[in-house]
Amino acid sequence: MLMKSPPKKQRSHQARPASSAIAPALRIVVVAPDLVIEDPEDEHAHTQAARSRALRIGLLESGFNLIATLPADVFLADRISQLQPDLIIVDAESEARDALEHVVFATRDARRPIVLFTDDNDTSHVRDAVAVGVSAYIVDGLASTRIRPILDVAMARFEYEERLRDERDDARNALQERTVVDRAKALLMERQGLSEKDAFTKLRKIAMDKGLKMADVAQRTLDMADLLS
Repeated sequence: MLMKSPPKKQRSHQARPASSAIAPALRIVVVAPDLVIEDPEDEHAHTQAARSRALRIGLLESGFNLIATLPADVFLADRISQLQPDLIIVDAESEARDALEHVVFATRDARRPIVLFTDDNDTSHVRDAVAVGVSAYIVDGLASTRIRPILDVAMARFEYEERLRDERDDARNALQERTVVDRAKALLMERQGLSEKDAFTKLRKIAMDKGLKMADVAQRTLDMADLLS
C-alpha cells in the first residue's frame, strides 16, 4: 500500500494544472457601450466607464482571453460569427434589455453561454433574461475575485442545459420516428394484409438490406403510397 500512495498523489497533482489550463483558453467577447465620454461633467458616464474597465481588467487578471469588446448594434451577429467566442459577457446598465436583445439575436443559430454584469438593481428582468438564454445575471458583481467562479458556474450551467436540450431533441426525434414506423406498418397491414409483426419484419429487412434507418424506410413507404394514391 505504501508503494501505491505516491502515484495517486502524483495523478491528483497533475489533474489540477490540467483543469486550470483549460479555463484561460476560453475566448470571451464583451458586449458593452462605448467608453468614450463626451461630457466631462457626466458622472454617470464616468461611473459606467470605470466599471466597464474594471470588468475587462478583472478578466485579464483572471487569465481569460478577452478577444474583443463590441457594441450592441445591428452588426453584432456578424462580428460574433466571425470571432466565434466561447462565452459572451454583456456589460450593461439601464440599457441591459436592448443589449440582451442584440446578443440573443446574434447567437440564435449558434448558442453560447451569456453572462450579464449590471449595476442596475432592478431585477424584474431576471426571469426574462434567463428565459432567453442568459446563464448568469450578476448585479454589482465586478470584484475580480468573483469573475472566475461566476464564469465557471455559467459555463457549467450552459453545458448542463445544452445536454438537457439534446436529450429532449433526441426523445422528440425518437417519438417522431416511432410514429412514422407505426404509420408505415399500418399501411402495409392494410394494403398487403400483413400482421403487425410481419409488417415490422418487412420494414426492418428493407432497412438492413439498404443500410438505412427504419424510420427512413417507413417514410419512403408512406411517400410512395401518397404518390400512388
